[in-house]
Amino acid sequence: MLKNREILLGVSGGIAAYKVCELVRLLIKSGAKVQVVMTGNAARFVSPLTFETLSQRPVYQEMFGKGPGPLVHIELADRAELLVLAPATANIIGKFAHGVADDLLSTLYLATKAKTLICPAMNVNMYSHAAVQANLETLKDRGAKILEPGEGELACGWEGKGRLPEPDVIVEGCEYMLAPKDLVGKTIMITAGPTREALDPVRFISNRSSGKMGYALARAARARGAEVVLVSGPSALRPPMEVTLVKVESAAEMKKAVDRHFNESQVVIGAAAVADFRPRAKVQAKIKKEKAQMAIELEKTPDIIFELGRKKSPGQILVGFAAETEDLVKNAQKKLKEKNLDLIVANDVSKRGAGFDVDTNIATILPRKGRAEYLPKMTKLELSYKVLDKIVELIG
Repeated sequence: MLKNREILLGVSGGIAAYKVCELVRLLIKSGAKVQVVMTGNAARFVSPLTFETLSQRPVYQEMFGKGPGPLVHIELADRAELLVLAPATANIIGKFAHGVADDLLSTLYLATKAKTLICPAMNVNMYSHAAVQANLETLKDRGAKILEPGEGELACGWEGKGRLPEPDVIVEGCEYMLAPKDLVGKTIMITAGPTREALDPVRFISNRSSGKMGYALARAARARGAEVVLVSGPSALRPPMEVTLVKVESAAEMKKAVDRHFNESQVVIGAAAVADFRPRAKVQAKIKKEKAQMAIELEKTPDIIFELGRKKSPGQILVGFAAETEDLVKNAQKKLKEKNLDLIVANDVSKRGAGFDVDTNIATILPRKGRAEYLPKMTKLELSYKVLDKIVELIG
């Protein structure tokens, strides 16, 4: 997570600098301490006062003059845990790659030992130019992480690759750079979202799950170095960066996808809200509402987690979720035992700020061995890190 982490944000002179205002807001909201350094050209696009207001810190542009001391480049460089360059123009990328230090930002890059995250934004032809690509490869070889720019209509009127990654994607990149890498070498499969069980070609049975918990778990697991397979029912959420996304719709499709990836996964987290029932028969044509009455015969869907619990190998870790409205711990402990889980995360979905389609949760984590841990209301991303902490303990 980013709380109290020192992030040095370098803003260079591109039109995408206006998007960085939202990036600063999101970083501050996540608890990070943001220090903005601008090039002279960046200040032509966005006023330094804007960034000072958002970050609640002075913005630095010059090597000499306003600063915490006479060696401003050293003091800022030593303080930083992560250097983020956004937008990264072709010019500043070239300076970083070739060790040119002719302004404060390029000098900071040479002076800091912080990790570096580079977010290119420029005209599509500039981005694809061999010189720019070679410079990016040079920086990558030195340990910098490059966030791929987006594709679409550019400010110059061209279409193609060159858009600054969206601010929430850059925040996710910051998390990746600063999170502990204690899950490197592990493959974690996570199920997320609802399933839809068709009544006819138009209608279906489903539930209120948005997928937010499962997607947050995937984001946190990838940040901590795991290879992540995200098996997702229908969801409007943006998939986390660098995960393998497997889209499914029904419980049967989810089971098939989970079975396909099960043996390669050291950890499986079942965060999906799989429908418990489906229509016994699907009508091939749309059911007309003129029918006065309609009875739907239902049958149970496969209990995916239960079946995984029966066939898991020694050393495989299986984590389940329990969404309850009463007898939370009692019902969760029953599922923990019956489904042969190593860990279960239980939450009372009737409580305000917990459950479906909200950004927070109030959970109790129950291991197979040991005491239950009762957690206060927190974001689903924060809860994801707590769950992964427990998984790391189980892995040993």
